[in-house]
Amino acid sequence: MKKKFGDIGLRAKGHVTLVEMQRPPYNFFDAELVGSLADAYEYLDTIDECRVIVLCAQGRAFSAGADFKAGTGRTLFSDDKDSNAGALYGNAVRMFRASKPVVAAVQGPAIGGGLGLALSADFRVICENTRFAANFVKLGVHAGFGISHTLPRIVGEQNAARILYTGQRVGPEQAMAMGLGDMLSTEQDLLADALALAAEIAEAAPLAVESTRATLRMGLADAVEKQLQRELSEQQRLSRTEDHREGISAVSERRSGNFSKR
Repeated sequence: MKKKFGDIGLRAKGHVTLVEMQRPPYNFFDAELVGSLADAYEYLDTIDECRVIVLCAQGRAFSAGADFKAGTGRTLFSDDKDSNAGALYGNAVRMFRASKPVVAAVQGPAIGGGLGLALSADFRVICENTRFAANFVKLGVHAGFGISHTLPRIVGEQNAARILYTGQRVGPEQAMAMGLGDMLSTEQDLLADALALAAEIAEAAPLAVESTRATLRMGLADAVEKQLQRELSEQQRLSRTEDHREGISAVSERRSGNFSKR
């Protein structure tokens, strides 16, 4: 099976389907990309031959988040007519409601919304150049994509608070220590190891796997949907501040922000 949903390509390998983001080199994140992922997940829910998904990406980064330097991310959090955050987060909830297990193969940066995509998966296979960051506070806004719910669920409240309050980057060793990474591979073997983990899951009885997953993730999509309401409201409020404008400039120029609490 080979199929396309926008910039998302699907390729079957036995009972495992590769779902590949195809916006190299950085796979910048927007409502269209997340909508295509949700469409692909919902389609694969109807395909019995697919038992496990491997979420992967072309290029240097799993997803470097929104493209603020190019300007396309500048209205992402706003409440004006050009904002697409509502649609983006609606598509995110659709991803969380899909039923097939997901293994993410995370190479390079998974930043902001890219971290949110990695956290939506059941497992994350990482390598020596993987970097995770929730850099929202450096942009002067609240975290989004349900990260304020999913990150503490995976790494614990204290680790999550430190990541979210500082916007710090988390490398592979630290990620493994806190449970953000589930398997440490190499850049060369990353996809093969992710496929091997997915194949191991796919060998089990698929109805039992999906039932067990539904139990373990019971209420997760509803909780993410509720959390997103708070996240989006705060993002829209903070997007009108001087600190947000300064944060975008600082991140684009790769410098520390000069924030004024205005």
